[in-house]
Amino acid sequence: MEHTMDHLDTDRLATALVEQTDAFVRAVADADWDAHLPTCPEWRLRVLVGHIGQEHRWITGIVWNRQADAIPDPHDATPPADWEQWLRDGAEDLIGAVRATGPDTPVRTFDEPRPAKFWLRRATHDTTVHRVDAALHAGVPYDIAPDLAADAITELLEFLALPVAEALRPAVTKLRGDGETMRITTTDAHADGPAWLVIRTPDGVRWQPGRGPADVELTGSAQDLLLVLTRRLEPVRVAVHGERALLAHWLEHASL
Repeated sequence: MEHTMDHLDTDRLATALVEQTDAFVRAVADADWDAHLPTCPEWRLRVLVGHIGQEHRWITGIVWNRQADAIPDPHDATPPADWEQWLRDGAEDLIGAVRATGPDTPVRTFDEPRPAKFWLRRATHDTTVHRVDAALHAGVPYDIAPDLAADAITELLEFLALPVAEALRPAVTKLRGDGETMRITTTDAHADGPAWLVIRTPDGVRWQPGRGPADVELTGSAQDLLLVLTRRLEPVRVAVHGERALLAHWLEHASL
C-alpha cells in the first residue's frame, strides 16, 4: 500500500530552510555549546551546530555529483570561527545546487534515485527539528508553520515505509505488526486538515491519508504532533485516545 500527500514545492522548502537555519543561528548564539542537549542527550550543542553545517554541505555534494557519499559523523564537524555565516552559506549553497541541477533531476538517495528536491526537503525538515532542539536547550521560543510541520510528518512516515529504513535504522524492524493502526490528525486550520493512518504489517510500516477509526489516535496541532512523533515533546501536548501502549512502543522505535 503506497500513498502520497502533496509535498511542499521547491520555493516553499527553500524559504523554510533559510528561515529555520537563521532561527537555529539565533537560538544557539548565546547558549552553552558544551552542554548536553535535553532532547539529544548523547550530543553537546557544539556537535549539533557542526552537524547542521556538515549535513547541508554533504547534501550539496550529493546533488552536484549525483552520487551519495557515506553519511558523515557529526562529531567530525568543527564549526569555524565565523560559524553564523558558515551555517547560512551552507543552506544557501544547498538551495543553489538544487535549483541549478534542477529540482526534478534524479540524484542518489538512501535507496534509489529520486528528484534533487528530495534532499532539499530532507535538509529542511531535519534543520527544523534541530532548530527546536536548540530552542528548547536555550529556553527561547520556536514556531513551526502548520504546512511545514505537516509535510515533515508525511516525510517521516514515507521514510519509515521504505524497505531501506530497517537497514538504516534497525529499531524500525520493531514497528512490524499484525495490522495495528495509529491515526494522526491535525487541528490547525479546519476539520478537514491533514490526517494520516499508519498500519503496522508483518512486512513493515504502511500508511495512507484520511480519517476513520484506529487503535490509537493522536490529535493536535501539526507542530506538536511532529515534535511528539520525533520525541522532542511528551505526548501530553496532544490528545491521545485508545491504546497508549501502542503509541509508546511506536515512539520508542520510530525516531530518526
